[in-house]
Amino acid sequence: MIRGAILGAGNVAVNGHVPGWLARSDVEIVAAADPRPAARAAILERLPEARWYGSAEELLAREDLDFADICAPPGMHAGLIAACLERGLHVLCEKPLVLSREELEPMASLAASRKRVLATVHNWRYAPILAAAREFLDSGQLGEIVSCRWETLRQMPAAAAAEGAANWRVDPAIAGGGVLMDHGWHALYILSGWLLRPLARVSGILSTRRHHDFPLEDTAELRLETGGIARAEIFLTWAADERRNRAAIEGTLGAVRLDGNVLDLVPRGSTRPSRRREFPQGLSEGSHHPEWFAGVAREFLAEIANPAVGSRTLEEAFLCLDVIALARESSRRQGSLLPLERGAGAGPIEWQRRATP
Repeated sequence: MIRGAILGAGNVAVNGHVPGWLARSDVEIVAAADPRPAARAAILERLPEARWYGSAEELLAREDLDFADICAPPGMHAGLIAACLERGLHVLCEKPLVLSREELEPMASLAASRKRVLATVHNWRYAPILAAAREFLDSGQLGEIVSCRWETLRQMPAAAAAEGAANWRVDPAIAGGGVLMDHGWHALYILSGWLLRPLARVSGILSTRRHHDFPLEDTAELRLETGGIARAEIFLTWAADERRNRAAIEGTLGAVRLDGNVLDLVPRGSTRPSRRREFPQGLSEGSHHPEWFAGVAREFLAEIANPAVGSRTLEEAFLCLDVIALARESSRRQGSLLPLERGAGAGPIEWQRRATP
């Protein structure tokens, strides 16, 4: 039995992570910590045997654990990750893993020196509709990938953990950015895997279209290019009139197009799908996705069992942070296309090369 603790008992912990861990017979969540007294009841309702602490420091000092699952707001991640790794724990942390490459590099080095896994929650990879899109890509039915497109449309950011509380997602010091950091993180690790080639250039335009009281952007437009012909476009907004996700993968032989809960495979030269699949839910339905967490937990525990494989999500986190930083700089330069320098953390393409026999 692997023993874990939850650090941060907000909505995503209570409604996403805890149900996922409870579905496993080989993991026991023995403790949880959050400085907010109101969070205690929600966690202990689901984990009545767990011990409760008012601070992560007290929990880490008293508990004998194998891993920590960090669900606190992003501005707290770096400090909590360091504290857990220093105590010899494996760490799973909500996205964004940290807020900058400067924060991530020492964390990755510490994890490596302690021989511990540092992973982040890239749960959208396990959404059934995205998994199906990936199957079409991997089958070769699309041919060589030429372009990808991603749209996330929201009317506002997701709510804070407690009704009436200030929303940390619009506080730059806590969230680390606006819609680009919040929703762009998911888009980047998904699209970088779809392109099948390392990213080489990035441009971005960040703007405010509706929420002028936010001290950060509510809309982001990105263009990504590889060293070859493949490219991608990302459009993210909290200023839409609907809540929806759309995406497309265009190849030399065909395309996969996602709109809401519908996925179409369209042969090249045709306007009608040859295959259509409808899913019970689209990407825009729900916020916590406990059903997607099973894949996250499985990957994390597999990395603990076989550290030689390395952490795919850690490398993707480096890539996400690099692209986000470059997109911001590009926006300051009116959308100039800027080269992406590959530093530590090569991203998902390099991970796939190492992990493939």
